[in-house]
Amino acid sequence: MGKYMDLSEFDKGQVVMARQLDQSISKTEALVGCSRSAVQLKQQRDKLKQYQKRITLQLEKERQLAKQLLKDGKKEKAILLLKKKRFQEQLLDKTENQISNLERMVQDIEFAQIEIKVIEGLKVGNDCLKKMHEVMSIEEVERIMDETQESIEYQRQIDDILAGSLTQEDEDAVLAELEAITQGDVELPEVPDEQLPDIPDQEPEREKERVKKKPERELLAL
Repeated sequence: MGKYMDLSEFDKGQVVMARQLDQSISKTEALVGCSRSAVQLKQQRDKLKQYQKRITLQLEKERQLAKQLLKDGKKEKAILLLKKKRFQEQLLDKTENQISNLERMVQDIEFAQIEIKVIEGLKVGNDCLKKMHEVMSIEEVERIMDETQESIEYQRQIDDILAGSLTQEDEDAVLAELEAITQGDVELPEVPDEQLPDIPDQEPEREKERVKKKPERELLAL
């Protein structure tokens, strides 16, 4: 009977050890999962920062292109380009805020709570990256300047992407920037391209007469 009791106690001990082992494995898996999420988060953050640098440089070039379109009398295309610029600026703000929030989550929240939020945050970041890919290429921006059927189709695609993405406040901001560009052209007129008047032909003749008379005066002096 004692042997069976000993065996039963042994079994209980095995069960306890197995549970502890499972808990240890679960904690290890949780730590590995948390570490993996943190690595993914940092990789996404670094990618977003690279895009931020590229887009920041691109935004000013787009503004100059819009200015050129205005000079060429293509106001509608200029507005489209400024809308696209506004949309990109909003994406930059969203991604910056999202990365800051995710980094705070990694630091402050336990893994059991953070895992779902990190996944959701990564999804938001991926959506932002996808949208950036769709609208960021400067070569694609320059297609707005073209008049070909391909460029017209591209402009329609951009309109579809931006549809519903900009609020009335954004629309007003675009028009305000357009007005600022227009006012900038008024305040800074181009230097007039005027040619200087030609030098009269009589001047060389007078010089010839003066040189011709000089030897005559020298001969008289002798």
